[in-house]
Amino acid sequence: MLELRPSCEACSKPLPPNAPDAMICTYECTFCEVCALTRLRNVCPNCGGNFQSRPIRPRAQLAKHPASTTPHEGVDDSSHASFFERYRSTPPGER
Repeated sequence: MLELRPSCEACSKPLPPNAPDAMICTYECTFCEVCALTRLRNVCPNCGGNFQSRPIRPRAQLAKHPASTTPHEGVDDSSHASFFERYRSTPPGER
């Protein structure tokens, strides 16, 4: 079950469960679309993976499986720079 983290880990933009611009990596690191595709250039700063749109949990299921309310750590730009250098030329499926 996805946590549906509440905000972008880079800019802290709120990303409610129905946010159409929420992006996640395979470990569910969560970023807004702008940060994921521009600042991070589609390379997760935590695992080196790529991003996909986060699915929207239907409102009827949120009562049974609520979204997380715990924000996660921010992005360390210098650490991300080394991830980006390592993976920038490698397609996501080959990282």
